Amino acid sequence: MSDILSIINQPIEAELSDFTAKYNASLEHKDGILKQALDYIKQRNGKRMRPILLLLTAKLYGEVTETTMRAGIGLEMLHTATLIHDDIVDESSTRRGQASVNAIYDNKIAVLVGDYILSTALINVSDSKDIEIVRYLSILGQTLSDGEILQLTSNVSEKISEEAYYEVIRKKTAALFEAASAMGAMSVNASAKSIEKARLFGQKIGMIFQIKDDIFDYYNSEEIGKPTGNDMLEGKLTLPAIYAVLSSDNSEMKQIAMSVKSRKASDAEIARLIAFTKEQGGIKYAEEKMMEIREEAMEFINNEVHDPSLKSAFIAYLDYVIERNK
Repeated sequence: MSDILSIINQPIEAELSDFTAKYNASLEHKDGILKQALDYIKQRNGKRMRPILLLLTAKLYGEVTETTMRAGIGLEMLHTATLIHDDIVDESSTRRGQASVNAIYDNKIAVLVGDYILSTALINVSDSKDIEIVRYLSILGQTLSDGEILQLTSNVSEKISEEAYYEVIRKKTAALFEAASAMGAMSVNASAKSIEKARLFGQKIGMIFQIKDDIFDYYNSEEIGKPTGNDMLEGKLTLPAIYAVLSSDNSEMKQIAMSVKSRKASDAEIARLIAFTKEQGGIKYAEEKMMEIREEAMEFINNEVHDPSLKSAFIAYLDYVIERNK
């Protein structure tokens, strides 16, 4: 995986280093619990998948500028703030195998830390001096909240629907990748047509990313950082199980699926639904969906990306999202 990451980062190596330094500087604080919390958040940062996509897209349509940097920092901070708040809503004690902020401190402090980072995101994006980027990030914040509420209401709905699943992930995970691509193009004054193409490409990346994340829930791995069936424990019915239940006439499994949505399913019932999902081809179906979306995403790369190193980076990025193991 390190080889594929080096291919992804090669065209933007200097810009990504600059981004990381500026991002960390934006989260500096002098003392107290807030400093401790911000330092912890900086230490546990992942692979910067969204800022990398933003930088690659900016490089595709122009040269990375300070506007690009501030847009990327604002986006990454908004994402970080939503993760902190989501962990509180989900009552989650871990995030990718590490303790969540609310687990280390408490819900009150975690909410306030999330609010502080959100405000810092707005400061950075306003420093881009681009009102359209500021507006885009503001709308993204609305979309993410809408998606979270939609997921909560979907969990209690009696309807099991693949389209409802896609609608939730479009407004949550996909919206962030969509914004990364669109804002990267916007930051270098790409045409409206190019921005729209980039936005739709980012959306496809985000859809794949979430489907892959959901597949992880059907396997137990310390590397992934969450136990098998964790999504189901939180009342989330994801694509593999949705397909398995809808493609069969098994009334017992449908009833268990409804119990999952209402958060009444026992550990034994969740284990049975996971086993049934695998037997019914739910994992294979989700993997096939990822590959279908990959083909759609490749159309953008083949038509829009002509620089060899950038093309290699975009293809490697797309494949990494599919092949990653956490």
